[in-house]
Order: sequence, then structure tokens, then C-alpha cells
Amino acid sequence: MSLTCYATFHESPKGPGDARRTARRIIEDEGLGNEKLKNKSIFITGASSGIGVEIAKAIFLIGATLFLKARHIEKAKQALGEELTESCRVHLLEIHLDSFESVRTYGFETQFGTNQLGHFLLFALLHAASRGANARAIFVSSLGHRFGNVNFHDYNVESDDNAYDAWKAYGQSKTANLWTANEADRRYRSHRLCAFSVHPGGVIETGLMQFTSNEWKQQAITNPVLGPRLKTTEQGAATVVWAALSKSLNGIGGKYLEEVQIANPWNSEDGDWGPGYGSHAYCPDKERELWELSLKLVGFKG
Repeated sequence: MSLTCYATFHESPKGPGDARRTARRIIEDEGLGNEKLKNKSIFITGASSGIGVEIAKAIFLIGATLFLKARHIEKAKQALGEELTESCRVHLLEIHLDSFESVRTYGFETQFGTNQLGHFLLFALLHAASRGANARAIFVSSLGHRFGNVNFHDYNVESDDNAYDAWKAYGQSKTANLWTANEADRRYRSHRLCAFSVHPGGVIETGLMQFTSNEWKQQAITNPVLGPRLKTTEQGAATVVWAALSKSLNGIGGKYLEEVQIANPWNSEDGDWGPGYGSHAYCPDKERELWELSLKLVGFKG
């Protein structure tokens, strides 16, 4: 299948449940159902709610062995259902990405600590196991990366002249995810590991939206620009599954993906909620600087 075969489904979105693909449909389109990839092992974070659950349910269909990270095992079991949780191919792991002790974030701004440092440390500990395996690492970023760059001098948002702004903090953490994917791809491509960052789309129950008020959510749903772009969790999982499994991405890496395709630059004429990556999305020098800073902050020397 071509890299742009899903583009037409996203040209005129009509809201959650429209014709845009779901994660399970991606599996079908790729011809990967009926346990076609029994030799694969896949690690998924956030498997107790939101798109993480739908990603796990879809990828389970390919026959892979799944390692599913969850903060609360019982909650994950309820969300995933008996078919997955009783399978010998599914392993639930209780890991708290905001606590370095359980991964191998204490004292860091919550979004930067969890979204960036927790996932960075987990990747740093796991990537060696994938050497030579044609592996892919998928970092869930967001359109929100456009709302905030990484402030290397105040990543904890502590300075008196930098009043805390949740959207900017979220944007910083999602820019960090995007940059980490780019740098991981650059560093480990020779080890047959490719990395991508993904904007899954606007899903009300996930990301920063889960911390917004009901009033804000209702405004988002009824907004004539944002509302039609919102997705179900099944649709939100689609681009992540495509990034992880699509044969059309073989030999490619270091790209920001959205709407089940490689993203283009953001056009300001499309508004704040329009598609595309920000002007700071690809910046090798800052990506390298963030990588070195992240290594230092998590105390990882390898």
C-alpha cells in the first residue's frame, strides 16, 4: 500500500466514528490478521485506558507477544477484557512512568517527567534488546507540540517570570517526544531500529483533554473546526498501529506521522487545530541536546 493511501479519508472529517480508519481496519488493510506475526514482541505503554487499550486489542490480532505497561493492573484487566488478559501471549506489567524507581519522576514538572523522561528511560533500558530485529519505536507526540518548544533552561517551568501554563508544558513534553524519536532514529538506524513520532488525533478521553473541564470539552465537540477532527479511541489508535506495522514504512524513520500518513509542515492558514508539524519539529542540534539532557536527568550513563 502507498504512503498516501489513507489521505482521502481525512480530507473532510465528520467527527468521531466517520470513515477515517480504525486500528483494527489498519490490521485488515495490511493483511496481518489471523496471527500473521507470531514471532514479534511488542511493548505498549498506557494499556489501561484510551488509545493504548485499542492499540493492544488490534495488535493482539497479529499473533505477537504483548508486554503491556499499566499503572493499575486490575484497571487494565477490565479495559482489555478476558481474551487478552487470559492469553499466554499477553503480559501485564505494573510500571509508573512518573516514578523512576518503578522503571529501573521524582521532582520534575509532571508532564515533562512522565511524557518525556519516563518514556525516555524506558526506551533507554529496552532498546538494546531489539538490536538486529528490524524493530520500530513509536513515540506518541501530539499536534500540541506546536504549543511549546523545549526550554532547556527551565524545563520544570519554575522561574518567576515563566508562569505555569499547562498547554505550554504539554507542548514542551510533546516536542520532546518528537525530538526523541528523531534522535533515536538517527542513533540506532544502523542497529536496524527505526523510530517515529505520532499525533494520534484529538480523542476527548486521552492526552491533556482528560484534565480539561467538561465545559471545555463540550466547546471542543461543538467547535466547527475542531469538532469534525475529533476521533473515537479506535480511530485514534490507527496511526500508531500503522506506524508500528505498515510495510509501506519499511526503511523509513525519523518522521512525524498523523492521519495515517507522513505529516507535512503546518500551514497557519489552517488554524491552531489544522494538520502539520511545527517549524521546530526537525532540529538535529536541539534533538541531540535534549537526548544528552534526558540521559543526565534520568541518571542513565549507557
